[in-house]
Amino acid sequence: MTTKDTTLKWLLPLAKPSLVMFTILMPALCSGIEVKCSQPNQPALLEALNPVFNLSAIRPVMNISTLSNISIFFTLYGILGVNEKSQLLNTYIWLDYWWMNEFVSWDPIQCGTPKISLPRDKFWIPDIVINEFMDENTAPYVPYVYLYSDGKVHDAQPAKVVSSCNLDIYTFPFDVQNCTLTFNSYLHFARDIKISLGKPADEITEHSKMVITTMGEWELLDITSHKYRADTDDGDYIDELAFHIRVRRRATLYVVNLLIPSCFLITVDLFSFLLPPQSVDRSSFKMTLILGYTVFLLIMNDLLPITGNTIPLLNVFFSLCLALMVASLLETILVTNLMCSAIFSPVPRWIQVLVLQILGCLVCLPWKAKDSDMEQNAVVVKSRADEGPPEQRGPVVEDTALQELRSLGRDLQALRLQVEQQAGGSQSSEEWIQVGFIIDRLLFGLYILFISVSFITIIIIWVNSHRQ
Repeated sequence: MTTKDTTLKWLLPLAKPSLVMFTILMPALCSGIEVKCSQPNQPALLEALNPVFNLSAIRPVMNISTLSNISIFFTLYGILGVNEKSQLLNTYIWLDYWWMNEFVSWDPIQCGTPKISLPRDKFWIPDIVINEFMDENTAPYVPYVYLYSDGKVHDAQPAKVVSSCNLDIYTFPFDVQNCTLTFNSYLHFARDIKISLGKPADEITEHSKMVITTMGEWELLDITSHKYRADTDDGDYIDELAFHIRVRRRATLYVVNLLIPSCFLITVDLFSFLLPPQSVDRSSFKMTLILGYTVFLLIMNDLLPITGNTIPLLNVFFSLCLALMVASLLETILVTNLMCSAIFSPVPRWIQVLVLQILGCLVCLPWKAKDSDMEQNAVVVKSRADEGPPEQRGPVVEDTALQELRSLGRDLQALRLQVEQQAGGSQSSEEWIQVGFIIDRLLFGLYILFISVSFITIIIIWVNSHRQ
């Protein structure tokens, strides 16, 4: 008996605090705490809220099966940058969370205020995260939340969000990017926490455009929202709210510093075809343009995007411009060699058909053979050479002067025969020169076609980017 009394005396001091806490918490678990303020000021309200602070470890609902509805919206305050290589979007946003705390309410007249700001560690805070978050949040920490008289809790804080985004830079610098920020509870399922949109997406867009401070490379187009559900293996699902942020790159800098100078250089190379093809100055001029274009690309390399999933069309345009310049230089070397070489072999038959007849008609330089008169003269010369000296046909005796004149005539006939034979060789020379002219005119037409297609493509991409 003595042992039991001793044990009870020892347990009674330990049981008193537990009984006091049970007496305080049981009403809170069964019904909301109606805060009674002794005076209409903040110190009295803070003192009356002390029992609520002890409930910060549990979700603030009377029944555990009751959903906690978390209302979410944000304001996009700045677009800090885009990393095409790492596929990251860097933004600065203002987050706003609203939820209901069923454990507390008070009379705003009795307590003197409808709301009060209190440390966030005094309340239960939902574990809402952004799935695309890829780096530490370096925004300033806000240690307070607002508690309203009807039990609503407002948590507002800034966030520097470095989020993953599937960037498509195929139409750079006229590209439009669509990035997503997905909000959901990291631990709680949809049976515990439900996420809803706190403000219409149109109002979020308008407010963001009004307060946004970054007016640099990127322009905000719109913000839209969509609800998702992420299913789990055990049959439950997590409620998700996704915001789609569409931004457009301002292309003025790239057009002025990249596209326009490149078009100027390719146009100068185009007009270099007006120089005589056989001129040596034309080759040196084209070589100077190639070196200048290469230096231009090296200087402007920092403005070009680092390749992500696709190669930008602008890089393809620059590569084609450089390839055309190199091709025009090689063509100039070939044409100069054809026109300035002293020894020409006969033009092959397939080149005559393909270049002189087909391509020549395409570039308005048809080839007309001029060998009929030459063959006729050659036949006449040959017939005269075969006749022999006229003194062998008759027995006429002539003096010495007449014999010398006849000998001189035979020498002139031999010289004429040699000239006609050389004229036959010059025929192949003219054909090679004509081949050079046709190749030069053909590349000139390809230049004009490439520049025209490039300008039309740039205009179409620019129009489509501004329609979105």
